[in-house]
Formats: sequence, C-alpha cells, structure tokens
Amino acid sequence: MATFAINSLLNYKTEKYIVTENKAVGVLHRLFQLSVIGYIIGWVFIVKQGYQEIEDAIQSSVITKVKGTAVTNTSESGLLVWGPEEYVIPPQGEDVLFVVTSFLETPNQKMGYCAEVRTFCFHFKSPTGHNRPQCGKCIRNNENSNGTCEIFGWCPTEKDIKPQKPLLKNAENFTIYVKNFIQFPKFSFSKSNILKTTDQSYLKKCRYDKKQYPYCPIFRLGDITRRAGCNFQDMATLGGAIGIVIQWDCDLDKGTSHCNPEYQFTRLDATVSNKSIAAGFNFRHARYFKNAAGESSRSLYKVYGIRFHILVHGKVCKRHQRQNECINGANGTFFCDIVLLYLTTGRKSYKDKKFEVLKYEKQHTSTDVDIS
Repeated sequence: MATFAINSLLNYKTEKYIVTENKAVGVLHRLFQLSVIGYIIGWVFIVKQGYQEIEDAIQSSVITKVKGTAVTNTSESGLLVWGPEEYVIPPQGEDVLFVVTSFLETPNQKMGYCAEVRTFCFHFKSPTGHNRPQCGKCIRNNENSNGTCEIFGWCPTEKDIKPQKPLLKNAENFTIYVKNFIQFPKFSFSKSNILKTTDQSYLKKCRYDKKQYPYCPIFRLGDITRRAGCNFQDMATLGGAIGIVIQWDCDLDKGTSHCNPEYQFTRLDATVSNKSIAAGFNFRHARYFKNAAGESSRSLYKVYGIRFHILVHGKVCKRHQRQNECINGANGTFFCDIVLLYLTTGRKSYKDKKFEVLKYEKQHTSTDVDIS
C-alpha cells in the first residue's frame, strides 16, 4: 500500500490528444483560435492591460511656496514693496492659492457718517448688497441732483471703479515651488516630484521646462499662463483661475524610474468672456489700525489676481500575482511535456501515446437505377 502511494505520487500525469484529420473542422478550429488570441493580445493585454492589477486611489499631499518681489506706487498707498507675505493668500502654502496682481485701496476709513455714492435717495438699499444702515438723510451736491443717502459705516466709501492694468507688473516673474508627495497604499509605493540629486543648488537655478528640466518643480507664473494659452498681463488685470494638473501614470513592471509626473496647465474660467459680468476674480479684505488716542481706522483693499488650483491624479499598475501563479503552473506542465516529447529515449513511444490520429473517412452511398 505504501509503495503504491509513493509510485502514484511520483508519477507524472498528462493529457492525451486525439488528432482528427478533417480539414474543414481544422480550419474552423484555427480561425477560432486566432480570433481568441487576437482578442486576448489586442484587447485584454494591449488595450486594457488585463494582466495587470490597477490602483487609482491615489493619496497626495501638495505644499507650495511663492517667491518674488514687486513695487507699486499709487496716490492712495504711496510707494510699497510687495513680498509673498503680502500678495499670497493664504500664506501657508496650500494646494489652492491666490496671487495678487492688482488692487484698489480705500485708505484711512473711519467709522462715521458719510454719503453712499452708489445708493441714490430713492433706493432703499445699497446695490452692492451691503445693507448699511441709512440715516434718513439725503445728501445733494446741488439742487438738481438726486442726491445719495447718508449711511453710518466705514467712511469714505469705496469708489466704484475697475483697474485698467495690473499694478504688480513684475508678478509675471514670480515663481511657484510645487512640492508633491504621492502614495499608493495597495502596492506600498510612494514618490515625489522632486529630482533625487545631491546638488544643493539644483532648485535655485532650475525652472520647469518639459524638455530641459522636466523634473524641476519650480514654475514661473508667466510660463504657466502661457502654457494655459493666456496672456499674463491681460489675465492679471481682472484676475482669473488656472489649473495645474499633475498626472502620475506608473507601470511598476517597468521599474520605479519610469514613474514620473506629467504637468498640464489650463485656464479654468476660460469659458467666461472678458465682457461678461462674471469675468475675473477679486475679493476684499481690510487692514485695521489704532492710533495713540485709541481711534480705529482701516484700509480697505479690493484685490484682483490669479487663483491657482493644483490637482493631482494618477494610477499605478502591476502584474497580477494570481496570474503569475497560473502562468508558472502552466509553464511547469509545458516544460515536462517538452522533456518527454523531445529529450527522453522513449520520446517516440510517448508521442504515439499522447497523440492518437483519428482518420476521417467520407461515407459514399450508391444508388442503383433500374432502367428497363
């Protein structure tokens, strides 16, 4: 019993094939095989890469830093030097940031009574939607004017004008340092968009260029808007929104060195015409002061600029482990058959036993015709 079990365990079992000599069935069989092979190679392997396991649940972190200075000189503000701490909002370096390119300032506002220049006496509320308290008094410059309502609020009120050109003209030469870390937890794979180098001066001298410096994460603002198909000076006057897309498509079977970021730049508000009321991007913020006497005042800023959205997408693929096991198992059977068919002394006998030829004979029927 033990000897039988050992012999059974050490025996090699293989499939036996019957070869039918029928050309019509053979042609049909080969055509079917070719169609299946074409589907597997063309669609499953090449188009869909079905032999690989794919993960698109990318985990990403983005840190930004803007550098550059600009000088402005206006009648309201005088001579000012702008650094990142003034023109970057918010300043902490997130994946969405706003860079000021122009502004309107209403300086030295104090709480008190003054005329609301945009609210005529026959209106009941400000067209700006501020709903500031009206005092019931109509202030007229002359007898023929409609007059404006007196309000209680920050005086003098903001002027209703738009910038004709960007005040921070040098903003075109500002740079954004985009530091991106990505991770695919399924394959325990992580990487960043920063070139691995020991050269400490690399980031100080490089600027992103798709051909010369494709792995430099520092971008010039003027180059970003140009790659998005826009003129920086035109866009900086009233503002807008730019998307910086970082695309990670990684095939780990080719090695991690082939996993590199691809950048795309697009204007997100491109469908809005400059003549539209929705054109541009701006908002207001204020800086508050208090003098020695304890009196409060503020400077109101209506800032225009470019809002940058950094969007990270990607997927990673790797050969499926289960398919590797199936292929290895199939290769083992194939290798054993090759040894028996071509390398052993009894190969002819094994071949005759493995392939049995069944000849296909046509059956002929004869019909006797009796002519009398």
